[in-house]
Amino acid sequence: MLKSKRLSVKAYTDGILNSDRVILSRAITLVESNLPSDIELAQALLENIIPHAGKAIRIGITGVPGVGKSTFIESFGEFLTQQDKNLAVLTIDPSSQLSKGSILGDKTRMETLARNPKAFIRPSASGTALGGVSGKTREAILLCEASGFNVIFIETVGVGQSETLVHGMVDFFLLLMLAGAGDELQGIKKGIMEMADAVVINKADGDNIKAAKRARIEYQNALHLFPVSESGWIPEVKTCSALQNTGLSEIWEMMEKYVRHTQTNGYFDVNRKAQNLNWMKENISALLEQEFYANDAVKNSLPELTKAVKAGSLPALNAARQLIQKFKGK
Repeated sequence: MLKSKRLSVKAYTDGILNSDRVILSRAITLVESNLPSDIELAQALLENIIPHAGKAIRIGITGVPGVGKSTFIESFGEFLTQQDKNLAVLTIDPSSQLSKGSILGDKTRMETLARNPKAFIRPSASGTALGGVSGKTREAILLCEASGFNVIFIETVGVGQSETLVHGMVDFFLLLMLAGAGDELQGIKKGIMEMADAVVINKADGDNIKAAKRARIEYQNALHLFPVSESGWIPEVKTCSALQNTGLSEIWEMMEKYVRHTQTNGYFDVNRKAQNLNWMKENISALLEQEFYANDAVKNSLPELTKAVKAGSLPALNAARQLIQKFKGK
């Protein structure tokens, strides 16, 4: 497959600042690339656009299987665009690292939203990019923000795989749940519940309305058992029907209330700064690892040392230290 011709840094920058969707898509592809020439171009582009980024509310969305996450994102997304918001939806799919594929079904899963001129849906990156699949999601967030999107959804695929990653790059973390399964909390790990700034019970329609109301009380009681988070925000539980578009305005009002609360007490800014620093540290680790395994001396010694460690004839720590010495040229 022929690689599409790269633009100049200026052309990418101008396109993004002028909200050109085609150039935004191409710019995200550029930052996802591991080609040395692309990395250089991407670095220059990111430096150009960073003064124009950071103005969106970043919302992480996860949910139990069968919760209707795609329907919720589409309905809530449509609602937000009707409130004159510009929405970008980015997906993190850890399984694509194994299959080297991605859920290209993103746009077919949300057909209406995909056609919405005020929305932009980006199927997940695939392969073992820097920092895993999520590695370039943060850069994609910056590019979308510079392009004028003021609400960003980061969607996780599957439960228990990527919530921590997503939580580390968003302002507000939303957990979608179902009614009628509160007794075992639907297999949701305590850690994921603790990360949630809100729980939304979807499919609160038809015969399910009563069960959803009961579940709302159960979850609210469960959330009260957790210690108050650093943000000082007490997580709320809402019900909605993505199918019937009910409860969506209440969810958005709650999110706006959260932003006001955390901006007033200073947590919003503190959290963003901490996330930026963590991202730098993660990049340092990933880049060092990349350079380490690309080193010729390491590559030459690795098979023999690996064999010795596997056989139990060499302690793993000793092997690691020997490899580091090789890497340092000693």
